[in-house]
Amino acid sequence: MSDQPDSGGQERDHEHVARISTPTILFVVAATVLAVYELQLVLMPFVLAGVVSYICTPAIDKISQKARLPRLLVSILGFLLILALLAAIAFLGVPPLVEEIKRISTDFEGTVNGLAQGAIGAGKINLLGQEMDAQSLAKALAGAIRESFGNMRVLTLLGGSAVVSGFGFLLTLLLLFFFMVSGHSIVRGLLWLIPPGERPLIRDHILSNLDPVLRRYFIGVLGVVAFAGAFAYVGLGVVLGIPHALFLALVTGILEAIPIVGPIAAATMAGLVALQHNSGLAAILGYAIYIAALRLSIDQLFGPIVLGAAGRVHPVLIIFCFLAGGSLFGVIGVILAVPVALIVRATLAVLYDEPADGAIDGKR
Repeated sequence: MSDQPDSGGQERDHEHVARISTPTILFVVAATVLAVYELQLVLMPFVLAGVVSYICTPAIDKISQKARLPRLLVSILGFLLILALLAAIAFLGVPPLVEEIKRISTDFEGTVNGLAQGAIGAGKINLLGQEMDAQSLAKALAGAIRESFGNMRVLTLLGGSAVVSGFGFLLTLLLLFFFMVSGHSIVRGLLWLIPPGERPLIRDHILSNLDPVLRRYFIGVLGVVAFAGAFAYVGLGVVLGIPHALFLALVTGILEAIPIVGPIAAATMAGLVALQHNSGLAAILGYAIYIAALRLSIDQLFGPIVLGAAGRVHPVLIIFCFLAGGSLFGVIGVILAVPVALIVRATLAVLYDEPADGAIDGKR
């Protein structure tokens, strides 16, 4: 194939690239970083809804074309299917979980006492210069927690967090509906913000190269979710014998898609059920080993390898992106870190006329 362009399209695109000055690029990058930093909580529902919609869009388009149905109808049916899945999980798992929480809260001191008995047995420990057995330690811990929850500031914080979380969940569902129904028009609207001279470069080159890479990455995320659910079911149900293991495994898998906050919430829920079921030392150590094995296998092994292979980047870069994104921008940074790295790589590949997979001179 000749190295010369067979049409004026490529030359015109490179003319567009030449007109994009370095100060302009730096200004756009700086403004984007500042906006993300200031709007972390606001962006969370948009990011979650956008990712789910982005994953579902190819299936919606394919079903609509093959079944010759309006895309609007297929999108609504897909949204209702997601709602039905969430409702089924809530119906099957929330009542038993609420019962477990009620049982712990009504006999909290007894639960803590059982945990302390399993940890220190019949002996005593020296805590801040005072010797305590399991019963006195449980009484002190229960009193401290009651005092904390009796503080109006803590209650206000918990109540506000619950209201914000509920509003965020409903907003995410609403945004998901709009994204699934009118995702293509939203993308066209975003492209309208780009100067007309640069739209061919963005649409025909950068987005066309970026789209398959991002889809592979998010499919890899689904693989991590499936792995987390299967690992949790084997660990909680088969090995530890904890009740409601299927529900806890489903929740663990789904929450794994939300970095940092999701795994902590899943581990807390499973820990409450495990503690109520068996508070012996062996059970506590078993659960601790399970959590350590789950996190190490996902965070340091399976996750980086699968996501790195899906995005065709090195696992070390995946780990760095997660850590750097979380340190700079919190949860939203962890979610967007790898996609942003893929966007930067695809953009530079187009601007530098390099292969989209990161190869240089035909070599990796």
